[in-house]
Amino acid sequence: MSSTEAPALGKRGERRPRDMALSLAVLLVPIALGIFFYQFFLDGNKPVTYDARPTLESARAAALFPVSEPQGLSDDWHVQSATFKRESTGATLRLGYSDPDASPVLLVESSVPTATLIPAELGENPQATATVRVGARAWQQYDGRPGETALVLLEKGRTILVIGSAKSDELEKFAAALP
Repeated sequence: MSSTEAPALGKRGERRPRDMALSLAVLLVPIALGIFFYQFFLDGNKPVTYDARPTLESARAAALFPVSEPQGLSDDWHVQSATFKRESTGATLRLGYSDPDASPVLLVESSVPTATLIPAELGENPQATATVRVGARAWQQYDGRPGETALVLLEKGRTILVIGSAKSDELEKFAAALP
């Protein structure tokens, strides 16, 4: 072979688009089957539910304020997170939920003074916009951070906040489920 001759092309130069499509199919078919299995057999779209019982038990054992847990909500409501934190000024229980439309709803129960708690949870200079009757209780409605609404219930020894981007009727339904 002289230095001016081009090297002979092997099988690589003879590949056609059909061969490329077959190669991709060999890769994509198992991936598609895996996604199908995950979605339909392992409930891949189902929200992850967190067990809040240990956190609720810790809050009740601390006995710093009466602890309420929503009762009677449909199975479409899912607990996503739960924390209980003691501070020098009181204690705070936070339970994160997702509503039936998968919108987040946060329940905050606290013995921290209201003047400290409400700005910390709703942003600087929150303003009450209305009073909402939910069952026998009168809740103050606040516009929270952008896109959020909050319902605030002031009781002796604790403050309850229901915060979320969910529709107002969903927040009220959630508030009505609190004993």
